[in-house]
Amino acid sequence: MWPSDRPDLKLRVLWAAVFLVLAKLVTAIVPFFFKFATDALNGVSQDIPWLPIALTTPIMLVVGFNVVRIIMTGFNQLRDALFARVGQHAVRQLAHRTFVHMHKLSLRFHLARRTGGLSRIIERGTKGIEVIVRFTILNTLPTLLEFALYAGIFAYYFGWSYVAVIAATVWAYSYFTIKASDWRIQIRRDMNNSDTDANSKAIDSLLNFETVKYFGNERMEAERFDASMAKYEKAATKTWTSLGWLNFGQTLIFSAGMLACMVMSALAVQRGEQTIGDFVLINMFLMQLSVPLNFIGFVYREIRQGLTDIEAMFDLLSVEAEVEDKPGANELVVEKGAIRFDNVDFRYDSDRPILKGVSFDVPAGKTVAIVGPSGAGKSTISRLLYRFYDIQNGSITIDGQDLREVKQESLRAVIGMVPQDTVLFNDTIAYNVRYGRTSATDEEVHKAAERAQIGEFIARLPKGYDTQVGERGLKLSGGEKQRVAIARTLLKAPPILILDEATSALDTQTEQEIKSALDIVSQNRTTVVIAHRLSTVIDADEIIVLEAGEIAERGTHGVLLKKDGLYAAMWNRQLEASEAEKRLREAHENDDLGVVIKRPVHGLTPT
Repeated sequence: MWPSDRPDLKLRVLWAAVFLVLAKLVTAIVPFFFKFATDALNGVSQDIPWLPIALTTPIMLVVGFNVVRIIMTGFNQLRDALFARVGQHAVRQLAHRTFVHMHKLSLRFHLARRTGGLSRIIERGTKGIEVIVRFTILNTLPTLLEFALYAGIFAYYFGWSYVAVIAATVWAYSYFTIKASDWRIQIRRDMNNSDTDANSKAIDSLLNFETVKYFGNERMEAERFDASMAKYEKAATKTWTSLGWLNFGQTLIFSAGMLACMVMSALAVQRGEQTIGDFVLINMFLMQLSVPLNFIGFVYREIRQGLTDIEAMFDLLSVEAEVEDKPGANELVVEKGAIRFDNVDFRYDSDRPILKGVSFDVPAGKTVAIVGPSGAGKSTISRLLYRFYDIQNGSITIDGQDLREVKQESLRAVIGMVPQDTVLFNDTIAYNVRYGRTSATDEEVHKAAERAQIGEFIARLPKGYDTQVGERGLKLSGGEKQRVAIARTLLKAPPILILDEATSALDTQTEQEIKSALDIVSQNRTTVVIAHRLSTVIDADEIIVLEAGEIAERGTHGVLLKKDGLYAAMWNRQLEASEAEKRLREAHENDDLGVVIKRPVHGLTPT
């Protein structure tokens, strides 16, 4: 609200404060015009030294009353308009800070989070900040100023007995409001938790739309969502019911104080100590005081609820990044791109070791494949190269530079990734290809697509590169998504490439097509291939076989087959499976009547 780098916003704050004070001064004058007009109409002579005589007639006083109200409203609106940019700047800064912080947090955090719940927390937190900024500055401070002005006026014109009644009313009103609002906070928390849970279930179900359809579980998903909404309904009902009791209590307290002041004034009028105008003046002041006083309750409720809404957002901001750059970290300088794992130990949890003393080299410009059974630690190696996690022992270096000693941004700028499960942004094909290098021209994007062997497919589309790919790229096939991933990696042109089971989810024909595109990508690049299908790595310069987090074998394809060890056993199993698949396909092609094949093939019973 007082940004050090924005003198223009500081000036707005100052001018807003000026108009705030002016608005409250004019507000204190408004009831006097009503008093003077009432007395004038009642035949009481008027002596108003700060008004010309021509303006003291009943009609002019009524006109003056309305003019002053317009001026008061104008000052208030000027205050709000001037402060709007300040408040919105504060909201934007915190929202930006939270968004940046989310991207700094570790992969471990994001693997555990629920997207729907996280987005709702940030949405409510941003709105909560806006509420706090607006009501703290624009309502709390003006209310305090207004109360001070009214206390002074009552003490001067009517005596301290009225001030005492008003002070007691304000104290009782504020005390009740604070206690009742505190009681409602837990109800608000329950409502927020139910809302977050319902939103998470809804988004999770919609993201897995096809899976829901596969298993016919629409009713179950609807029941899960409805159960969460039932909790929200119950908490929301309590919220509104408790608000009704709060409003009734506030009205009761203020009405009691107003009754006491009006009775005191009515008795004074009967005794001839006050005029009818004074009675009206006191009533006007009390009515005007009810507005900011009601705002005290409203503001306190909104601020407390805003704090409740943003506490989860602040919890997110308090989560420390697991992987951070060291102070004074240098930029990674890649001249050749040689990678070295030296006696690396890594575990996700203290009781779950993943890599145990792993050491290997990937010479510059060469291709090294990492293979092994599921759970051996293959994909962990790619995550460590990106420094999504820090290792417990050993070192990982690129051209002799320890990854923990360089800036993460510079590290990730030199590595390209083609993952197994390519997730695209819900935008155009051009946007997703250009994501590899956002400054690329259209010509460079088209060239990258051609090299990735997807240019011809895009040209056949009605909208070409402007075709929307849908949520997570679901409008494209698996092979098409992989080619888009290859194209954006080509556009990035990194010296180091990681292929993390990039073809394992594809059919054999598509796999061969994608492999030819990957061969283009990996030319003259240091390449780490993490593979499930061994047929894709037979040309690698070295194949490393992982088993239970340790290197069991290493060598070329031919050397490993001659060893007749783990690699040879994996190769034979995949070869048998491929042959069985081939025989099945041929049998179906030759059997026009669709006869069931009953002979087991290598332990399988195909139909």
